[in-house]
Amino acid sequence: MARVGGRAKPRPRTQSGELTETIWGRHPVEEVLRAGRRKVYRLLVVQDRPPPERVIGLAKEAGVKLEPVEWLPVATHEHQGIAAHVDPYPYSDLDSALERATRAGEAPLLLLLDQLQDPQNLGTLLRTAEAVGVHGVVLPLNGAAGVTPAVVAASAGACEHLLIARANLAQAIRRLKQADLWIVGLENSEQAKRIDEADLRPPLALVVGSEGRGLRRLVGESCDYLVQIPMRGQVESLNAAVAGSVVLYEVWRRARYSGASGGGLLHSDRPEPQPSRGEQEC
Repeated sequence: MARVGGRAKPRPRTQSGELTETIWGRHPVEEVLRAGRRKVYRLLVVQDRPPPERVIGLAKEAGVKLEPVEWLPVATHEHQGIAAHVDPYPYSDLDSALERATRAGEAPLLLLLDQLQDPQNLGTLLRTAEAVGVHGVVLPLNGAAGVTPAVVAASAGACEHLLIARANLAQAIRRLKQADLWIVGLENSEQAKRIDEADLRPPLALVVGSEGRGLRRLVGESCDYLVQIPMRGQVESLNAAVAGSVVLYEVWRRARYSGASGGGLLHSDRPEPQPSRGEQEC
């Protein structure tokens, strides 16, 4: 709750009766306002910490008044003196991501995350995905972090500009193969190709596994091929967020500088799908 002049105000509810989410931090709040995909019910600012002029301007355009308060209703000191009560995150769907690529006249590039659980890692990957122009992100229905306020903060608000779907990964992979995307899994294994030796030009969906466990077996088997990052230091691997970000930038670099609008491999070369994808597990 936010307190003004000694009075406490409860967190508002959405138009459907749900409790609103509380987004904090200057960049996350700014991107929520810029994207305009969530209704902002209240915009709270600590009395002696005025927000940037661009946030004030965006709030005015959205018809949202700034409310000076003595303290903010967030359990972190990294709020930078500003918070907003907003609708829950507006998840999208897989077809909308493919349509976004079509409208842009670009070969589709998607990011699939297999049970990533740490909000900081998820936020980092979403920030990278937005930076390189990923058309859509897919998260599993169960066993993974969703787009929570902590993830919004970790992504610096980048998730507000992404199309993020929650879906059964096996079904999503099958749908993307039908749309002629190559499915590339990131895994440090003997079967994986080095990223400098693999064709990483879109149309492509990159699949990144969870912290520690990596890709689940059935998800890995659903990929057309696996890639790994060559390393020369003493550590054996990078964490999921760093590794995924490295590969995303390599994909973007290939697409940007190769002058190609699509992948270099023929989709007729793709192996036949296995009879069972184990969809109930993905």
